[in-house]
This record gives sequence, C-alpha cells and structure tokens, in this order.
Amino acid sequence: MKNLALTLVAFFAIGICQAQDKDKSNVTVPTEKAVNDTIKNKKDGHYYFDVLADNEATGVKSQGRTGTCWSFSSLSFFESEILRTGKGKVELAPMYIVRNAYLGKAENYLRMYGKFNFGAGGAFHDIPWVIERYGIVPMGTYKGLEYGEEKHNHSEMDGMLTAMLKVLTKKPQKGKLTPNWKKAYMGVVDAYLGDIPENVEDFKFKHEGKEYNPKSYAKHLGLDMSNYVSLTSYTHHPFYSTFVIEVPDNWVMKSSYNLPLDEFMTVMEESIKNGYTFAWGADVSEKGFSFKNGLAIVPEDEETIKVKGKDNKHFSDSGAEKVADCFDEPVKELEITQEMRQIGYDNQTTTDDHGMHVTGIAKDQKGTKYLIVKNSWGFEHNDCDGYFYASFPYVKYKTMNILIHKDGIPDNIKKKLGIK
Repeated sequence: MKNLALTLVAFFAIGICQAQDKDKSNVTVPTEKAVNDTIKNKKDGHYYFDVLADNEATGVKSQGRTGTCWSFSSLSFFESEILRTGKGKVELAPMYIVRNAYLGKAENYLRMYGKFNFGAGGAFHDIPWVIERYGIVPMGTYKGLEYGEEKHNHSEMDGMLTAMLKVLTKKPQKGKLTPNWKKAYMGVVDAYLGDIPENVEDFKFKHEGKEYNPKSYAKHLGLDMSNYVSLTSYTHHPFYSTFVIEVPDNWVMKSSYNLPLDEFMTVMEESIKNGYTFAWGADVSEKGFSFKNGLAIVPEDEETIKVKGKDNKHFSDSGAEKVADCFDEPVKELEITQEMRQIGYDNQTTTDDHGMHVTGIAKDQKGTKYLIVKNSWGFEHNDCDGYFYASFPYVKYKTMNILIHKDGIPDNIKKKLGIK
C-alpha cells in the first residue's frame, strides 16, 4: 500500500476507529499524526490501536444481500492501485464485473454437465478474467440496480438463474442445447442488472468529458492484469509452486503461488509498509470474527464467546450478536502454526467465505499487530465506518489467499517463486 503520508483520515486521540473514514482518498494529514494517533475498535472498547502504516482507499460500499464480495473487494483493491499509480480517484462498477462473470460461470457449468459449482460466489481471479475480455466501467455508468430497489439484492435473480441452468443440464430439446440458451439466460441477468451491447466496444459512455467504451476505459486506467498474482500457503502442494486452490467458487480454475506461512505473512506486512494494498480472502465464520465489534481474533479460549442469533447467508451485515471480554480488551491468542492452518483447510473449518481489502497495519497496546481491513458491508454496522482489525494470529489461521501486485512482493521471495 502506497502513500502512507498522503491520504489518511484525520484521526483524533483515543477516538473510535476514525482511522477508517468512509473515504480515505480525500483527506491529507501529516505523517506524524497518521502514525502516532491512537484509535479504538468501538465506542466502549478498550483495544487501543496505533496505526503503523495505512494507504489510500476509496469509500466503503455495500454489497447488500448478494454474494458478490469478491467483486467489491477486488475493485476496491484496484481502485487503490489506480490511486497508487497516480491516476486519481475512480469508483468502478462491481455489478459490471458480476454481470459478465455470470455468463462465464454459466458456460463453465454447462460444459461440466452441471457437475461444477454455480452460485453468487466468486474469486479474485474473476476480475482480471472479466476486465481482459469485457473491460470495465465507472460505477455511475453501470449501477446494476434495475429492479426497483436502492440496495443490491440478488435473491430472486440467483434463484431464477440456478433453476434455468438445472433445466439446461437435462438438455430437454432433443438431447442438445439450442443456441438460444445464452440469450434467454442473459435476458434474466440483464433484466436485473442492466443490458449492454453484445459487442462491448459499442457500449459508449462519457466520463469526465471524454468518450470511452469498457475496453478503452480499462486501457485508460493503465492496469495491466498480468502484473497481479494470487498467493496462498498450504502444505498439500509443494512450496514455491503454483496450484489451483480447491474451493467451489474458483470456477475460473486459476492458480496461486504457494508460500510457507512465515513468508506469506512477510509479503502481507512488507507490501503494506511499501505502499501496496491487497485483496484478502478469508474465513469469517469463526467465533472470534465480529464485524460489529470491529475485530477478527483467535482467543485461546473461544468457548467464552457467547453467540446470540445467526449470520445471514452472505454475512453482509453486523452479523450475530457476540458477547465476550475478548472483544472489550486484548486477550492472549492462539499461536498459529502451518500445521494448524492446514488442518483447518483439510477439515473444512476454513472456507472461502469472504473477500475483503487490506489497506494498513495497526498495533494494539500489548504489541499484537493487526491488518486494517476494508469491508463491503456498508459503514453503518460498526463503529469503524465499515472497517475492522484482523489480528496477525487470525490472518495466519484463516487467510485463504491474497491478490497483490507482483512488485509488492519482496524481491527475495519473488525470486523463489520465479516471478519476474
């Protein structure tokens, strides 16, 4: 993450998460204020954080009642990349990505005779896949709200699309698929999200006085998708090799570079310090994850956490009520090993729940470090304006993968991976 001193929110001493404004790209504060001010996880909390490094980001958005965190988080990351490279502040259209990914998902599902995953979920790889084929547009050009609601809700659309594909896998029309299925399927998608020309180069729009199409706009932004790589850390494949992470939402079947856990953590920490943000995929179903309390932690005694109620399907609000002293002040956390991390993946207690965007690093009063995480659940569900703090033990334990610019990786690690 870049420009530590340039664009941060104006913190005030012992404030309530004021480090994470709804938009961090339009306020400039001195370096000494950004680094030395102390913030809290919630109004009545006793976690006191010093910000060690933070980087530019656009405003917090809400994915609403959808499973599209992968699009919101990835585009938030790319918006920070655009800021980092001096192209200015832009807000990109998550639903444009979603719209075009739905076609790819359907094609893949049918090519696999319905024996593959189809759903609202996705992976960070989906965004480069879409941008390379269909370009990208500003959010104001394609809002994806064609169904009379102000907030995103795909319950009806997802149900209809799933039902259509189940019928198509049976090939009821003389044992084959007709060429009309795509038109019918995309007719449903476009009815909810918005129609675009079949040839995206015919999709003309104006932005800041200039005319673009999705591909020319992507070129204007200057993002080279080949510069972005996915990293992970698991022992069921050799370290310093690549493999396809075996999770249902990885429908594009793209590979990730595999690192030992200590080097994986080094990449995350050093990239932040050197001005590079990254998209972060992690399990958020743990008892120690509490968006409402602004924390993701791994207490030694997790049984002390009382859970009242349930999270919604896509976790896209403050979630279940969780009560414990560990959310009020720092407690001792588990020491996470590579083996523990692998067990979580193998027994499927670590899953690819959620995609987020990491913009900085903080440290609490006991010296534990945390990632500063931008979420896509709006800014009204906690006291951190839509951000939260994930402890390094939690990150070690529950990170699935990250998407990062290859230049954010330390040179010695990049060399081991064979990345040039």
